[in-house]
Amino acid sequence: MEISAGIQASLSGRYASALFDLAAEKGTVTAVESDLENLSAALAESAEMRAATTNPELSRKAQGAAMAGVAKLLSLSDLTGNFLGVLAANRRLGELPAIVRAFRAIAAAQRGEVTAEVATAHALTDAQLGTLRDKLTAREGRTVKLDAKVDPDLLGGLVVTIGSKRIDGSIRTRLNSLAHAMKG
Repeated sequence: MEISAGIQASLSGRYASALFDLAAEKGTVTAVESDLENLSAALAESAEMRAATTNPELSRKAQGAAMAGVAKLLSLSDLTGNFLGVLAANRRLGELPAIVRAFRAIAAAQRGEVTAEVATAHALTDAQLGTLRDKLTAREGRTVKLDAKVDPDLLGGLVVTIGSKRIDGSIRTRLNSLAHAMKG
């Protein structure tokens, strides 16, 4: 498996890579990815959980116990639960969001997928998202997953970011370019 040097170089990337290798060895990549999605959602929703992962006053043992409770509550796989214990023991729970992102990137690369971040002025319909996904898949030559968000500052159009490539078709950018050209 080829993992980008950027992911391997980061602390979160090394943890994510190790978790991915263990999950691949056990054939549980999909289950671990699902577990990490649930953890990510729980972190986003719960201020208490965020505090438990980032509070330096909590001991390693207390963080480990908290993560064991979270693992049980969310019905996480044994591998994911053990991984949370390792993170707690190494005082790396604060890196969990970055580890989840890195794991997603590794798993997507393994499946031959790429994620496109799409920002639009107004929410797109399912049909529009499907058409955009098809066009981006044809352009990229691999499966594209869309991560759509609404940014009213764009005024209209859309901005697509795939890795380091950016396609900016927003009205805001066009107006800025026109204003710059008129200044001469």
